[in-house]
Amino acid sequence: MALFSGHQHSIITFFSIILLVFLEGVTAATFTFINKCDYTVWPGILANPGSPKLESTGFELTKGSSRSFQAPTGWAGRFWGRTGCNFDDSGHGLCATGDCGSGEMECNGAGAIPPATLAEFTLGSGSQDFYDVSLVDGYNLPMIVEGSGGSGECATTGCLTDLNKKCPSELKIDGGAACKSACDAFGKPEYCCSGAYNSPTACKPSMYSQVFKSACPKSYSYAFDDATSTFTCSGADYAITFCPNVPSLKSSKDPAAAKATGSDPDSDPVQASALASQWLANLATGDSTEIRPFSLIRFGFAITIFLVLSFLL
Repeated sequence: MALFSGHQHSIITFFSIILLVFLEGVTAATFTFINKCDYTVWPGILANPGSPKLESTGFELTKGSSRSFQAPTGWAGRFWGRTGCNFDDSGHGLCATGDCGSGEMECNGAGAIPPATLAEFTLGSGSQDFYDVSLVDGYNLPMIVEGSGGSGECATTGCLTDLNKKCPSELKIDGGAACKSACDAFGKPEYCCSGAYNSPTACKPSMYSQVFKSACPKSYSYAFDDATSTFTCSGADYAITFCPNVPSLKSSKDPAAAKATGSDPDSDPVQASALASQWLANLATGDSTEIRPFSLIRFGFAITIFLVLSFLL
């Protein structure tokens, strides 16, 4: 009987360890970076103070490639894409946009120099993840965030429009490779929501932030643009896609119809923005995206282990 009890105890201990491992997997998130641009992108990663560094803080992502990283529960930080980079064999160099100022491919704790499109995350805050795509520091390339395998709202967000083509001349950087925010361009408190304007009631959308918002309605356009720009999900993995394909923009572009109506989605900002917003909405409701079941499988496995333990006890 004692032998059986010891054997039973060993089994319970073994399954308990497995249960803990899988529960840890359920609460962590996988970030997958996908490059659908026609050029190489060098993603940058900055962890917030108190959050651990991920496997890399900056890397090369060639056209059509992807790379994934694990992040623990409670991790918070931001991602962005650097463009026009030139690094030597030792990893030293600079980027035309989104450079982090480290002088290296790895950002090593340095953030993006504006202008840059940002994806911001806080994982597992009150059991929920919070995320957004921000244009507060300007814009340099299209980017979306898609959650998969989670529960809750889990809406897709991002900016599909090429704002570099619509950027007001006073916000353009040399060559038109990126578009500054009004705060970065002019440094005025009313644009930066600083000083006397450091509150939602005092800092209102400017004509420049409204340009950003109309083109990218789900992205942060200025500091207090919270209501329509922050999203939540629980237990999800996330894909960060640079230059995402927009099927509706392509499929709805009928050359004959465009010629007959004089309307072309690629040249009509209003129509292009509307189509992009519709595509994001379809993604959010599951009409245009596939939910990966891995997190649910892990959870199901954990429940199975729990039932086995209950039976043994």
